[in-house]
Amino acid sequence: MAEVLLFHHAQGLTPGVLAFGDKLRNAGNTVHVPDLYEGRTFETLDEGVNHARGIGFDVVLERGKAVAAELPSDLVYAGFSLGVMPAQLLAQARPGCRGALLFSGCLPVSEFSQAWPTGVPVQIHSTEADPEFVDSGDIDAARALVAEAEDAELFLYPGNSHLFVDSSLPSFEAESASVLTDYVVRFLDRLR
Repeated sequence: MAEVLLFHHAQGLTPGVLAFGDKLRNAGNTVHVPDLYEGRTFETLDEGVNHARGIGFDVVLERGKAVAAELPSDLVYAGFSLGVMPAQLLAQARPGCRGALLFSGCLPVSEFSQAWPTGVPVQIHSTEADPEFVDSGDIDAARALVAEAEDAELFLYPGNSHLFVDSSLPSFEAESASVLTDYVVRFLDRLR
């Protein structure tokens, strides 16, 4: 059983994020899904991003770090879009990380350290034409990470939906989300 710290996206801790956490739990993992927005959710991505800007991205990161500080260090860090920020920071900077799962986002490794940590596997998942992932440069950061890290994979799914795994949003893509979930469960199984 792997222990996962899963961070929500900019629209907040939606029922779809919680449902994804439940799928990982049902596969035999321990999953923590904290609320970095203190109960707030947003109808649109823009509203959620504006909220994150309003409270400060540094506050989002600090809240993520505070949650992690209460948990064991041998975690798998996972995040959707905005949640990639604390997930990737912790994966790169907190000793003991078992792995990282980055959904619909990837930052340059240099954002948090000079190199991806040795021995930390990572998977990055996005749709192939997601404008938030492709146009923002996240895809370039993902490809660079895959080239640098010893155990890294980039999975691109058909379409252009950003939050395609969140079953509570209109952007949900059931088939791609199912394939992603299978990859993630196998990834976690090998970390047990």
